[in-house]
Amino acid sequence: MSIATIKTVAFQGVDVLDVDVQVQMASGMPAFAIVGLPDKAVAESRERVRASLHALGISLPAKRITINLAPADLSKEGSHYDLPIALGVLAVMNALPAEDIANYIALGELSLDASIRAINGVLPAAMHAAEKNKGLIIPKACGAEAAWAGDIDILAPKNLLQLINHIKGTQVLVKPEAKLKDDRAHTGPDLSEVKGQETAKRALEIAAAGGHNMLMIGPPGSGKSMLASCLPSILPQLSPKEALEVSMIHSLAGSLPEGGLLSRRPFRDPHHSASQPSLIGGGNKAKPGEISLAHNGILFLDEFPEFQRSTLEALRQPLETGSVLVSRVNYHVNYPARFQLIAAMNPCRCGYMGDPEMECTKAPRCGGDYQSKISGPMFDRIDVVVDVPAVQVSDLQTDTPAQSSKSVAQRVLRARQIQSQRYANLGAQYEVNAYANGKILETVAPMDGEAKAFMAQATDKMKLSARAYHRVLRLARTIADLEANASVAAQELTKKHIAEALSYRRTSTRG
Repeated sequence: MSIATIKTVAFQGVDVLDVDVQVQMASGMPAFAIVGLPDKAVAESRERVRASLHALGISLPAKRITINLAPADLSKEGSHYDLPIALGVLAVMNALPAEDIANYIALGELSLDASIRAINGVLPAAMHAAEKNKGLIIPKACGAEAAWAGDIDILAPKNLLQLINHIKGTQVLVKPEAKLKDDRAHTGPDLSEVKGQETAKRALEIAAAGGHNMLMIGPPGSGKSMLASCLPSILPQLSPKEALEVSMIHSLAGSLPEGGLLSRRPFRDPHHSASQPSLIGGGNKAKPGEISLAHNGILFLDEFPEFQRSTLEALRQPLETGSVLVSRVNYHVNYPARFQLIAAMNPCRCGYMGDPEMECTKAPRCGGDYQSKISGPMFDRIDVVVDVPAVQVSDLQTDTPAQSSKSVAQRVLRARQIQSQRYANLGAQYEVNAYANGKILETVAPMDGEAKAFMAQATDKMKLSARAYHRVLRLARTIADLEANASVAAQELTKKHIAEALSYRRTSTRG
């Protein structure tokens, strides 16, 4: 009887857990059994492994082969266990020296012809291997993705034969090189293409500069969706740290089929029929939802009131905490979800409330009923609420050039650099005003005497909650940062800054 052990991993959210693939070959009735809480994909590995070895001219001996995936009480899911199981079988058959692969973590799905197919989760697995000072054996298609983990030994064969030849010294596998996905060029519309809507453009710039949540309310065809699709063109590229965080989540979700790290901020726009698990995360395997795939980027919800009420209410906690805990019977998985919410909606069901020629006979009550689909606590978490009226013919026919996304992006970048430096000096873990709270907010958003008096009066008259009060201060801080330069980044907030920030608070529509 002989035993070989190959190291691999299991995934629980963005956490990576060690798994030992223990292979035993003993005398007895011929069998090939896999134990250790395997799911259906893992249980079927024995057929893929058997067929792959047969494609290489290797037949399994007429013995009892037992595969144990330890720890046995951890559920094992996915097809990436194929490769470590095959390597364990080859080692226990003495076809490969076990000591040569003992210091590697192996992941990969085998095809019937012994080629190794791409899998999800390679980037977090590579980061885990780097922490454990281990090498990594992965499919060739995932090599560029894994190379971002740093200076670790990576073997990325195209098929099982190449890996065997490399281990035996008859072939040399070239270490893969890290690369970025070619997503740096913005392919959406430019702000210069948006006719009119200067107020909405100003609000969009402020939201981009401070990472604030924003809601656009206007009739059909006023340009709400187009404005939202312009937002990625004025946001800065992901920092290396942010790119790594985002790419790890997309790697787990299988959104990096060609390898490489993302460089542009995610823009997710699910349909309003999306279910709560698809938006928040969950399902049988507790996969990341749209809010996690939008981490460090934008979640655009068009037709905002048409989403299920329970689905929208589930956004409230992630909007505050920047993470989401997906709890199921067998899973408790925590995913990062620090996203910028951009929403759009019609003012009422018919869409034309406020237009005396086109509004329905139920106005303005219909507007209050329609907007009441969005709860008060949800509105309280939105910093910028802006009206987007119908575009006038004079705006459509004007020859006056509008500001391009490039010029707006420069101002946004300068404001974000001011914020990043400010919060780095204070030791905060965030880089934009939208997340400032507590004593840090008091420090970074001081008001002069006139602004304090005006803010106190507005708070009393508008019945602002404590959360809304702080959100107004954050928004005013961003407005000041857009006007500032590095030498006056710590300026006091004035009445003008507070007044503009208050102008973006939601007003009641009930008549």
